[in-house]
Amino acid sequence: MSATGLTAAQAGLVSCETCNLLTQPVHPERPGHCPRCGAELESRRPRSIQYTWALVIAAAICYIPANLLPVMNTTTLGTTEPDTIMGGVVFLYTSGSWPLALVVLIASVMVPIGKLIALTYLLVTVQRGVQGGTRERTRLYRMVEIIGRWSMLDVFVDTFTVALLQLKPLMSVEPGLGVLFFAAVVVLTMLAAETFDPRLIWDSGTRVEK
Repeated sequence: MSATGLTAAQAGLVSCETCNLLTQPVHPERPGHCPRCGAELESRRPRSIQYTWALVIAAAICYIPANLLPVMNTTTLGTTEPDTIMGGVVFLYTSGSWPLALVVLIASVMVPIGKLIALTYLLVTVQRGVQGGTRERTRLYRMVEIIGRWSMLDVFVDTFTVALLQLKPLMSVEPGLGVLFFAAVVVLTMLAAETFDPRLIWDSGTRVEK
């Protein structure tokens, strides 16, 4: 037995992903349904690592144009000026709106790259069979899940800014292509967090995928 103790899989039990009830499966290959909430039971998410890697790589690719391409195109008196995410942060900071600049910086730059690094770390440690730090890695995964719900904050800020500027005469604002790539990064990282099976962390260095 490892230092992390007996896992549910080793004890022949399965945890419900909906209500977290630990129960005895009907059959190892077909666990059945949860007796408390009726959700379908899964001993492990099929091909969890492969799907998560694919989504993380796709999100990392989209992250580059999301920061290089403009997220807004502002037209004033016939002159159009594009703004990237970092350009918007600098503009907000220099114009005195540093709290909003900090929010955009955290939500648009630090959070997405942090989620990518965290998911990559979890994938690598699971594949390499790292046994230590299981509780810390599980907390890290839960944090990624919670933060993912707020990842669209920058898109909301851009939309709010566009709505305000459209009220001003002789000025129009249109969303840029960077918004689409940023939204893709958010969706892909959220899906990656959902496809990753945190129970693999507790498999004592062995990967169980069915």
